[in-house]
Amino acid sequence: MFTPEQIAQFSELDYAIYDYVVKHPHEVVYMRIRELAEAVHVSPPTVLRFCKKVGCDGFSEFKTKWKLHLRESEQTSIISSQEALREFFERTMTADYERAIREAAAAIARADHVIFVGSGSSGILAEYGSRYVSAFQKFSVYIKDPFFPIYGHYFDNCAVIALSVSGETPHTLAQVHRFKEKGGTIISITNRKHCTLASISDYNLTYYATPERTGQTDVTTQLPVVYLLERLAKEMYRMLPNRTAEGGTQPQSR
Repeated sequence: MFTPEQIAQFSELDYAIYDYVVKHPHEVVYMRIRELAEAVHVSPPTVLRFCKKVGCDGFSEFKTKWKLHLRESEQTSIISSQEALREFFERTMTADYERAIREAAAAIARADHVIFVGSGSSGILAEYGSRYVSAFQKFSVYIKDPFFPIYGHYFDNCAVIALSVSGETPHTLAQVHRFKEKGGTIISITNRKHCTLASISDYNLTYYATPERTGQTDVTTQLPVVYLLERLAKEMYRMLPNRTAEGGTQPQSR
């Protein structure tokens, strides 16, 4: 409701109104402009100027937007983990999706090394994916720093696995662009097919989970991502040359 840019422009009186609105969210929607002005010890014109600073033509529009904001913030849409997995498999486990998984796994197998990127909960899973892929004889790292310098031959023939629920995370997109400029093969795992990250990737796996929120926090399930990471690692491992069932590699003949 209040953007950082708007808050930065607040005067001392604006901050007083803002503080009252945040601390008395449900009372404000039933107040008249004079009642709010008296509660904050300011004049009605001051309240009106505050409303205009936050993008509203008047106090009535401000109350309408504030009421919608409260309603959206209080909505809770949570589904069970079993339902989330069932939904994922029903939507994605087709012959075409299986082919997409195998093609992405083949690209990982051909790469000299694998780099994972992601932020927030996707970053946590990226770190897990890096550890899991490394366990299957493919050197892999997770780059946490979005400003990590990317140059030199160390990034030649690398597969980049980028994780993002929305596919629009600025830091992740910036990292992927830099790897793409260096010739890296981009494999993305997103919750939406039509997003920037998917469009700039060589391979994309979309899991189509129903968005879930508690208040302003995104709690969309990440179970499909864990499945895809482990599935990719195992499919990739089956494609590696010179591997053994015990996990070592056969010595090459000379």
